[in-house]
Amino acid sequence: MPPSRRTVPGARPEALFRPPPERQPLAARMRPRTLDEFAGQAHLVGERGPLRRSVARGQLASLLLWGPPGTGKTSLARLLADAVGAEFRTTSAVLSGVAEVRAAIAEAQDQLALSGRRSVLFIDEIHRFNKAQQDALLPHVEDGTVTLIGATTENPYFEVNSALLSRMRVWRLEPLADDDIASILRRALADGERGLAGPLGPKGGAALADEAFEHLLDAAGGDARQALTILEGAVTLAEDEDARDEADHVSPTLAHVEAAAQQRVLAYDRAGDGHYDTVSAFIKSLRGNDPDAALYWLAAMIAAGEDPRFVARRLIISASEDVGNADPRALQVAVAAAQALDYVGLPEAQYALAQATAIVAASPKSDAVGRAYAAAMADVLAHGALPVPNHVRNAADRRLKQHGIGVGYRNPHDYEGDDVAQQYLPDALAGRRYYVPGDQGQEAGIAARMAGREESRREPPRRKKSRPGVDPMQVFGPGMKAATEARARLAQRQRDDAGD
Repeated sequence: MPPSRRTVPGARPEALFRPPPERQPLAARMRPRTLDEFAGQAHLVGERGPLRRSVARGQLASLLLWGPPGTGKTSLARLLADAVGAEFRTTSAVLSGVAEVRAAIAEAQDQLALSGRRSVLFIDEIHRFNKAQQDALLPHVEDGTVTLIGATTENPYFEVNSALLSRMRVWRLEPLADDDIASILRRALADGERGLAGPLGPKGGAALADEAFEHLLDAAGGDARQALTILEGAVTLAEDEDARDEADHVSPTLAHVEAAAQQRVLAYDRAGDGHYDTVSAFIKSLRGNDPDAALYWLAAMIAAGEDPRFVARRLIISASEDVGNADPRALQVAVAAAQALDYVGLPEAQYALAQATAIVAASPKSDAVGRAYAAAMADVLAHGALPVPNHVRNAADRRLKQHGIGVGYRNPHDYEGDDVAQQYLPDALAGRRYYVPGDQGQEAGIAARMAGREESRREPPRRKKSRPGVDPMQVFGPGMKAATEARARLAQRQRDDAGD
């Protein structure tokens, strides 16, 4: 084999150019060595998983692994290659081009001719390849010179050429469950060869208290690489401070895990001068249903030369934060006052600002929307980015249906009352209630409607007997396409006429 091929950067045998274990991060050292060590993705590599059954028969077709970071795409590709006895060559679409890919394919051809051993070419971030680079792979994938395994975090049906997709099977990897992440972390803490319990870890090993362990699971967000990276960082911080438990293990605290995860609690330090005291009095008067005091403080701010746009912004905020759905018109008036300020400026805009101030202060109050949103945000911060249920995912391409995406969704407009019971929240939060309307103003009516829907959802859903007209979603797309084509034909005729 020519030396130049062996030194091409990008695609290279996996065993080469690997740093010694003591120089590798924990996440690299703890990569699974067998399919039995692989955590998660039971739908693919579990006992009855299609990929496990395929390699058990010695078969491995070209495939594309699609999923979020840290779900095991690279590790799974390597394990599949090992399971069928193929050489594993890896490259990244971020760093390589057509020349590197052709060199790797040439090496695979030489190896196949000399030893009969197959090669798996793994391309990370394959969606980064342009059309020409993807097209260069087609003949070699089709004739079996290499078995191509691509990995992508992007939707392959939008980012990968149809011609290449037709020669590969797409498998979707899901974010790892907390139990999977927990098993990976426990293995890293207990492993004496590659993990933290042996010479590559701190003296005496490492252990995590329950509180720190649970927080690490939350911070990982289903990403095994992130979990191990945070663990390694927390152990390093704890070792520097000689934080140990009764068994003399290095024992990171919750603070160490938070620091390693680089989570910060934002603090807002406001100066307590007269400016902010006046603003505070204005806001509290609006909230406290006192239009007289609110107008006084408005006048005090305008007379002192306060930026009127700042006042308008505070009115808009209060209209949502304090009035909310008790009277949604308060927000409309506050926004209109801000627009009036842009149109006419001071001094005339003082009328609009005073009008909005009086409306917001005198309106019925409810902070139910703000509390509901805060509760939802608290769950986002506590649980991270939870997966969207399959039936409410966007199935913009019909081929996504084979992955369960968009399957089972029920359109509420097809049912009596334009409502039907179905889950919209992530599975981990199913049944969570955030918005509880108050009893003031229009929110009392909203509460009654919500209660009525809850009652009707206890009965079996009933479809509407007739749906007059046509489903807009079925005709808007084709209609816009026809309009675009008609404009193009008209423009072409105009160009032809101008040419005559």
